[in-house]
Amino acid sequence: MVCSVGFDLDLTLADTRAGIAAVYDEVASRLGVRIDSAEVVSRLGPPLEQELARWLPEEDVPEAAALYRSLYGEVAVPRTTLMPGAAEAVAEVRRHGGRIIVVTGKNGVSARETVDFLRLDVDEVAGSVFGAAKGAAIAQFGAAAYVGDHVADIAAARAGGAVSVTVTTGAYPQEAMRAHGADVILRDLTEFASWFSAWCAQEIGAVSTVI
Repeated sequence: MVCSVGFDLDLTLADTRAGIAAVYDEVASRLGVRIDSAEVVSRLGPPLEQELARWLPEEDVPEAAALYRSLYGEVAVPRTTLMPGAAEAVAEVRRHGGRIIVVTGKNGVSARETVDFLRLDVDEVAGSVFGAAKGAAIAQFGAAAYVGDHVADIAAARAGGAVSVTVTTGAYPQEAMRAHGADVILRDLTEFASWFSAWCAQEIGAVSTVI
C-alpha cells in the first residue's frame, strides 16, 4: 500500500532501556564478568553480539548471547514501555489504510514478544537485521517510509527504497541525522501524525495522477 510504513523498535517505538540494562546485569552476574549496562543502553542499535564483544573474549560471546536471549522475555519485556507518541503513530498509519512492519536488530522472538506486550498493531516483525541489511525486509513488505532513531536506519531506508524518517530519541541529534542524509527529522513520534497525514495524502495524490 502507498502509505505503508516500517518502524525500528528500540528507542523508536519501544523504550527498552530499563529492560535491556536488567538483562545485561543478570548476564554479567551469572557469568562473573563486568558489563556496564548504563554504557550499553547509551548506544542501542547494533547487534547483540557486537555489543557483547566489547566486554567478553570472542569465544565467550555465543554463550553470553544465548543466555541473554533466554532471559529477555522474562526480565526485559515486562520493563518495556512505549516511547512517546508510539501508539498514536501506529494508529495514524492504520487510519490511512497503511500496513506496518517492525524491522529491528533485536532477534525476532524477542521483538515479537515486545510488540505483543506493548499491544502494537503491526502486520509483520523482521528481526536480527541492522543498517542496510534491513533494506530487504523493508522493500519486500512494500514500506514507503522507514522510521528509526539510529543513523544506520537512514541506510536501511535507502536500501529499502523508502523515505528515511528519523526521530532523535536515541543517541543521535538532529545534526547527525541531517549529516547522514535523513529525509525527515522529527523530535519524537509525537510529531509523526501531522507529518504522516500530509505525506500520505501527497503520496496517494501522486499515485492517482500516474494512474
